[in-house]
Amino acid sequence: MISLNNRNKINKTKIRVGRGIGSGKGKTSGRGVKGQKSRSGVAIKSFEGGQMPLYRRLPKRGFNSINKNNIAIINLNKIQSFIDKKNIKTTDILNSDLLKKLKLINRNSNKLKILGTGDLKDKINIEADLASKSAVEKLEKIGGSIQLKK
Repeated sequence: MISLNNRNKINKTKIRVGRGIGSGKGKTSGRGVKGQKSRSGVAIKSFEGGQMPLYRRLPKRGFNSINKNNIAIINLNKIQSFIDKKNIKTTDILNSDLLKKLKLINRNSNKLKILGTGDLKDKINIEADLASKSAVEKLEKIGGSIQLKK
């Protein structure tokens, strides 16, 4: 059942402005006389009466480079943990496409870099854009191979 208060809210008619002196909202339609705010199509957003607006008081921060290379970095110990968890097979060629498909690196990354922190127990073939010297040495020591894309 609808209470009396709600019925009054539902049945209220919209005030039609500019419809004669008897309506109480005729002539200037409740906008006062003259000035910027009495005209149509004028918004004074973010104007604070001459005070420095908030968006100009706050400092400018950050910079987004348009030709930034998103390089996904992955260490040898991380690769070994993926092999132990059976996320990666040692028979597969490990490249950025495989890692993106398995959601192990960010899909927005353009290049893959292999770093030499930790040790690998299993030999694996890796295809990457960049690699550190220590990573290449450790991979070749256990009999794995790494192809670097040019």
